[in-house]
Amino acid sequence: MADEQDPMHGVTAHLTIRDGKGSAAVDFYQAAFGAEEIGRHLAEDGTRIMHSHLKINGGSLMLNDDFPEYTGGVAVPAGVTLHIHTEDADQWWERALAAGATVRMPLDNQFWGDRYGQLDDPFGHHWSIGGPLKA
Repeated sequence: MADEQDPMHGVTAHLTIRDGKGSAAVDFYQAAFGAEEIGRHLAEDGTRIMHSHLKINGGSLMLNDDFPEYTGGVAVPAGVTLHIHTEDADQWWERALAAGATVRMPLDNQFWGDRYGQLDDPFGHHWSIGGPLKA
């Protein structure tokens, strides 16, 4: 069995956060999604995050600040939506909005049998939240 530091089973999302806002992103994910930070390693500048490992709803999420001096440019999020499936989509939805997420697609009962909606976080990443239909 993997320990809490080992997210290497299945597929793990790894986000790059622009403009040195990695610490703010960790704070947001803690407030919005109840994330627990398992570990953090800072760059030599003592500010930017080289690696952070979070647990959200039992799954791992890794992130780092962007390092354009090593990559030749800024990584821009595109074409990815991170999904959280939970027993109470409304509770997770309201917490994310209160933390500063914005609505892409309103949370509602969907024809395929889930309560589902999409949000944007303040760092340019797309999230969906889903769960059982609400009566």
